[in-house]
Amino acid sequence: MSKTIAILAPGAMGSAVARRLSENGARVLTSLKGRSKATQKRAADAGMIGAEDDAIADADIILSIVPPGEAEALAERLAALLVKRNKKPVVVDCNAVNVTTVKRIEEIIGSAQAPFVDGGIIGFPPQPGAKSPAFYMSGEHAGDVAVLRDFGLDIRIVEGPVGAASALKMSYAGIVKGLAGIGSAMVIAATKAGAAEGLRDELALSQPAILARLEVALPDMIPKAYRWVAEMHEIAGFLGPDHPASQIYQGFAKWFEHLTADAKGEAVDASLLKAFAAVAAKKKA
Repeated sequence: MSKTIAILAPGAMGSAVARRLSENGARVLTSLKGRSKATQKRAADAGMIGAEDDAIADADIILSIVPPGEAEALAERLAALLVKRNKKPVVVDCNAVNVTTVKRIEEIIGSAQAPFVDGGIIGFPPQPGAKSPAFYMSGEHAGDVAVLRDFGLDIRIVEGPVGAASALKMSYAGIVKGLAGIGSAMVIAATKAGAAEGLRDELALSQPAILARLEVALPDMIPKAYRWVAEMHEIAGFLGPDHPASQIYQGFAKWFEHLTADAKGEAVDASLLKAFAAVAAKKKA
């Protein structure tokens, strides 16, 4: 039995998820109001159908996949669409937001009497022939979206209330992206101090797994750094304002802001990160 899934919005992750769903027989809608021609093409290539708000509200499941700073505004928009409708879709927040944020979003969607699921995506956008990223789901209605497994998504139910999936996502991202933040900062500092070669050699001897990860993570993070800024603030909020480690993630937010500005400008630090990763990979080969 086919399902109609609405995905907001058709960004890199959203469009890749849409392609996976449509390839497996789902009808995938999105909103293209005010979107650029490039975004419209990406959506079309992914098999997404541009739809008006009424059609979005008639979907079986709505997946919110937007930058974390836009998650609450999208929830407000969806609540306004759904409040007067008798048949309510299941709304899933798949964004990198902390527990407090996702509970606010639950309240917003709940004000429209629509079922809500807390979701967290771990992994890269799905590529043709490759496995799906993990979609962790929690809350009373998490089981209602298990049907997405039939359309090619790796749905994993987390036992617990709304907030459990987001807590898992925050913890995982705090480790993985925290390592990228630490690694990039130290690689640039070492390079500017003339110690890049020594650092590479020592990591190769004593921490080969970390060096292998940096080879991939450093160049990969540069075009994504702008998206990580809000996520670092969310992780800091997850820890809480009185937690000493929350300041670490506020610092990472500033660091990723710097890397974003650098990449858009002269790309001095971006070039150093790419060079370190390239030399490390060449030496290994």
